[in-house]
Amino acid sequence: MPTKIQFAVLYMGIVLASIGQGGTRFTIAAMGANQFDNAKDQAIFFNWYVVILYASAVLGSTVIVYIEDSFSWALGFGICVVVTFIGLAIFLLGNRYYRHIKPQGSPFTSLARVIVAATRKRKIPISSKSGDYYSEQLGKVEKVVAVPTESFRFLNRAALKTEGVINSDSSIAKPWRLCSVQEVEDLKSLIRICPILSSGIFLSTPIGVLTSLTVLQALTVDRHLGPHFKIPAGTMVVFTLASTAISLILIDRILYPIWQKLSHQSPTPLQRIALGHVFNALGMLVAALVESKRLKITKTHHLTDETNSTIPMSVLWLVPQMAVVGIGEAFHYPGQVTLYYQEFPTSLRSTSTAMCAMIIGIAYYLSNAVIGLTQRTTGWLPDNINNGRLDNVYWMLLVVGVVNFGYYLICARFYRYRNVGKENENYISDR
Repeated sequence: MPTKIQFAVLYMGIVLASIGQGGTRFTIAAMGANQFDNAKDQAIFFNWYVVILYASAVLGSTVIVYIEDSFSWALGFGICVVVTFIGLAIFLLGNRYYRHIKPQGSPFTSLARVIVAATRKRKIPISSKSGDYYSEQLGKVEKVVAVPTESFRFLNRAALKTEGVINSDSSIAKPWRLCSVQEVEDLKSLIRICPILSSGIFLSTPIGVLTSLTVLQALTVDRHLGPHFKIPAGTMVVFTLASTAISLILIDRILYPIWQKLSHQSPTPLQRIALGHVFNALGMLVAALVESKRLKITKTHHLTDETNSTIPMSVLWLVPQMAVVGIGEAFHYPGQVTLYYQEFPTSLRSTSTAMCAMIIGIAYYLSNAVIGLTQRTTGWLPDNINNGRLDNVYWMLLVVGVVNFGYYLICARFYRYRNVGKENENYISDR
């Protein structure tokens, strides 16, 4: 039995690894995209970034796991430490060649100032004259937006000029009573994209449930590939990771050029995310059909009440559901990263790429809640899934996916791009 000190060291290592991953995985994506000026180069970078991300996850889930199982855990973790330091060294060696964005202060303070200023001036009538609004850009030379848009008009009051809020040099004297029009529009852009963000949570939740339940299915079937090799049930996620990496290469090299040739425009991020929704729902459909077959075989061989028996069904039957979901991730994951990067305010671009991690994290917590709720309220997920109705869980996830797709289409229908339209024009002209 491990001691309290050993548990403390273990949990401390997990916490430090999580902090390190959270601080680098998606900020590197934003930093890499900052090195390019047009949508073509940014889209290519995001696609290949995700390819490398998923390919490295495949190596970690196979090669490193094999080393830990066959040799020692210390060797496996030691290799990870060495590779991490090599990556850090390569990253630092390129520092002199990077394009560094000058810090502009906390973007969250700017957003809070808009809310406070608009609330303080809530009784002041909204003007339709551009001269009544403060349009200077703090710390910038160019003027981006001179007149606030009509949506969320209440926030426009934050940019209304009032007595005593502007210095003689046109700078802001009272920053919590006056904001620029651009700052107001930045907050509006975040509000507009929130519904699409919420649909992303319910897009990833079924994936989390599928990943967990597929492991339970794999434990009941024949996992042998040949006489000497047996697939570990916990590595079934590798098929999703590999499918995503391979699909991204095919999409970037084959599908997108064909799309552009036929439609004379590049696929927008919202279109890519929509395709991800479709494949995600198809993955749930495949999972439900495969589980129905598994249960049928179980009943045919009178293994319903058996917990340790192996069902005469190959584990490869579980690969299609993981592969289809992986194809969906190849569409919606880079699509979400690109959408948030291009549509978030410039000051929040590093945060924008991390939104995908936050969405996935929330979704996986929800997936655990869904599994727990299903176990408590239905008989579909007993301890022995051979005696349950796991197929009904997948049918339920299919319904959730279809409803969420409908919700996403409504959100996408009313969403108006801030930057993607212009970026697409540049993308097409560069092809």
